Parts: sequence; structure tokens; C-alpha cells
Amino acid sequence: MSKKKVLLIDDEADLLKALTVRIEAEGYEVVTAQDGFDGLNKARMLNPDLIILDLMLPKLNGFKVARFLKFDDRYKKIPIIILTARVQEEDKKLGQEIGSDLYITKPFNTDALLSAIAQFV
Repeated sequence: MSKKKVLLIDDEADLLKALTVRIEAEGYEVVTAQDGFDGLNKARMLNPDLIILDLMLPKLNGFKVARFLKFDDRYKKIPIIILTARVQEEDKKLGQEIGSDLYITKPFNTDALLSAIAQFV
């Protein structure tokens, strides 16, 4: 059986490395992207089982990435966990409106994130 694929899109290199190690330790394959444009292209190319998406990204923000994917029949079923430092209620509401499946704010509990991943894949 092949490993479930998680696409992790965040512009913080240290966070990408740390989360990649933790998520791979749980038995998942992890693919990373450091900007929204690259993340969107990888999502379309790889069709991952789950996307963990930051909102404040260079080139294309996370709201737009999620919107492009959730409003496309080929990708709308991919669960998206937004992982962001944006804690305003209006951002959380917009996250729901664009179809994110879960909104987690930074700083975050890694074990809770891993539980959420397991719930969706």
C-alpha cells in the first residue's frame, strides 16, 4: 500500500523541515512548497491526500490557493488544513467560505495537528 501524500505549503523553511520530519514519522509522504504559486502547481500535479496551507505566502496567498483548488471539481475533495498566524475572526470566516476543512492558528500543538491529519486521511 502506498503512503498517503501530504502537501505542506509554508514560506518558513524551519517550520517545513520540522513538520516534514514529524509527519513522515507518522508514515506519510510529505511534499513541500515555499510559495503559493509553487504549492498550487504541486497540488494540481500530485493530487495529494491532504494539504496543509499557510495563508501569508509569497507570489500567491493561501486564500487564493485554496479558492483555486476548492472551486475546481478535480481538486475540491482534497482536505485543506489552514495553518496560519492570522488569528482574526474575519480570516477564520474567510477560511470557511473558501472551503478549508480546518483552521489552526500558530503557535500550534504538533500532536493536535498530527491528529487532524489522521482524521482527514
